[in-house]
Amino acid sequence: MSACQALPIQQLQPSASGPLQGVRVVDLSRLVAGNMLTLQLADFGADVIKVEAAGSGDTLRQWRETHPNHPDGFDGWWQTYARNKRSLALDLRNAEAAGWLRRLIGTADVLVESFRPGTLEAMGLGPDVLLAAQPSLVIVRLSGWGQSGPYRELPGFGSLIEGFSGFAHKHRGEHGEPQLPNLAMADMITGLTGAFATLTALREVEVRGGRGQVVDLSLLEPMLAIMGPDVSAYAATGVDPKPGHKIASPRGSYRCKDGLWVSMSGSTDTMARRVFQAIGQGALFDDPRFATNAARLAHDKELDAMVADFIADLTQADCLALFRKHGVTVGPIYAPPQLLTDPHVAQRGVYVRLETDDGTEPTVMHQVTPRLQGTPGSIRRAAPRRGQHTQELLFELGATPDECAALQQQGGIECN
Repeated sequence: MSACQALPIQQLQPSASGPLQGVRVVDLSRLVAGNMLTLQLADFGADVIKVEAAGSGDTLRQWRETHPNHPDGFDGWWQTYARNKRSLALDLRNAEAAGWLRRLIGTADVLVESFRPGTLEAMGLGPDVLLAAQPSLVIVRLSGWGQSGPYRELPGFGSLIEGFSGFAHKHRGEHGEPQLPNLAMADMITGLTGAFATLTALREVEVRGGRGQVVDLSLLEPMLAIMGPDVSAYAATGVDPKPGHKIASPRGSYRCKDGLWVSMSGSTDTMARRVFQAIGQGALFDDPRFATNAARLAHDKELDAMVADFIADLTQADCLALFRKHGVTVGPIYAPPQLLTDPHVAQRGVYVRLETDDGTEPTVMHQVTPRLQGTPGSIRRAAPRRGQHTQELLFELGATPDECAALQQQGGIECN
């Protein structure tokens, strides 16, 4: 049995509720950041309605991982980040379909959009119009650079932001070339930030009796917020921190003799002393070159080489056992195969195989996070087919079967 097959099957919980039950979110966004944002809300009970383009759908559906075992591509992105949502497929160039969208927004607590700034206004759905009709509506406007400023209309994919923010400058390759992260980092961080911002704005409405408002959510600013004090340090000293600049020493990734790797951090004096003791160099802490973090950073290359040489003679298992015996903060560096077999990850149930409602093979994905003891989230729905809930939602809005049939025949909606 493979590690994937050993994972528990997560049954859908269609009748489960959550602390956000009763909150309706209309999601007009595409790709990662918006889907990450609304996933957080959907996992905890919000009714997230994913509005997709009839005939093509959300662009995230096209992010398929190709593999010999999946010649048509595996859509892990969509299956994971669209779970717990309903799909409404509309052609917004059709006036009648656009009218149904306006009616749907009128039932919502939150609207999320990621059009280029100004597009919502061109559709006749600018914040002034929407808030005049619905004073309590929270409007989350996702964009690369924000709704104002000279770059507001420039394309703003996460890769550009990861370069602009200083992340690529800070992380360099073997030959000094700036490195972009091999994941949708800016989008994911923005999605999490956006979920917090949405709930903050909802609290103003629901608890404080305030008005709805616009959340101007750029990809740039959340990314800048996690970059640490480099800009502050430059402003204070006039010195640009060198790429690869460390914050503590000893700290890094180290190769073991079996080809596996560990990560270690001696980020406090106490922890550094434990590292020295573990490598048989306890007297180093009495050496002025290594007695403080500032001193250790000044002599980091020498210290790092000592630690690396010591670890290079150990297997990963022996390295972990030795350093943990001394109370050092050390851990293995994993890839997916190790994550799926790690006993801690398994006991916590971090990954599950989610059953589908169409008979296809279950998809491995992360469980709802974070964990709330009293009002936990749940997986109530698998990721929807494009337009799976179109008819259901239009009926909820008061459409008749004849109206739906006529609109579908015109190509204004798609039902699957």
